[in-house]
Amino acid sequence: MTSILSIARLELLIARRNLWVATAVLLMAMFNVVLTFAGDAPTGALGASPLTIALTSITTLSVYLVPLIALLLSFDAIVGERERGTLTLGLSYPLSRAEILIGKFLAHMVVLAIAFAIGLGLTLAILVMRHGVSVIEWGPLLRLYFTSLALGATFLGLGYMISGLVNQTGAASGVAIALWLIAVVLYDLGLLGILVADSGSAFIQTIFPYALVANPADAFRLLNTPDQTVNLLASGLGAAGSVSGLAGQLTSLLAWPLLALFLAFIAFRKVEP
Repeated sequence: MTSILSIARLELLIARRNLWVATAVLLMAMFNVVLTFAGDAPTGALGASPLTIALTSITTLSVYLVPLIALLLSFDAIVGERERGTLTLGLSYPLSRAEILIGKFLAHMVVLAIAFAIGLGLTLAILVMRHGVSVIEWGPLLRLYFTSLALGATFLGLGYMISGLVNQTGAASGVAIALWLIAVVLYDLGLLGILVADSGSAFIQTIFPYALVANPADAFRLLNTPDQTVNLLASGLGAAGSVSGLAGQLTSLLAWPLLALFLAFIAFRKVEP
């Protein structure tokens, strides 16, 4: 455990030196503040609480921003050290590759946790100043925070996997961006295209709900979308949420980080220093 914490401390220092901590905090803070102010305007017209409107907007943004930040933190975690020659030095110490990987993961999770906490803290502060303490509901807020961490953990693991599979940092960045596009943009577009092309209802009733929840980004969206918002959607999102259920969504969101870290370890184990 001491070795893991030492690796994590070193990675935190590197992240601070490379301004990743400041960048992640700035992005989350800036977008949370903008979305909170922008979403506060139509609150009366929609008849929803200010917190519900703010968290719905932040959820929509987080589906795109959280995976991107996680991949930016992790895509060069292994290949970058290999190019700089520091990986050989690290592996010369009595440290297992699993300890090195877990140490990096803990450090990057701390960065994400700080960034999310500051972003949501600013949202809370704005809503309290404008509407009072009575608008705060801790259940949806904490659900968004911890599910954001789970989503970030998934893409951290996938970023490490990419970093272990490629031989150059430039290639790792390209693959990471491609993975981000597929997971958070093209996957949903593909499902939407199938929905439009499907003349019957078999796909919508049987395959679509499970195909949707299999994507951790979509499971995150379903978990954090308020019921009244889901009911307004014309797509099959509401039906998908009811079919897959809370258990299916949580299983997807919690199983993906474990799978991603396992794949990252397999890739890292095959890396020659």
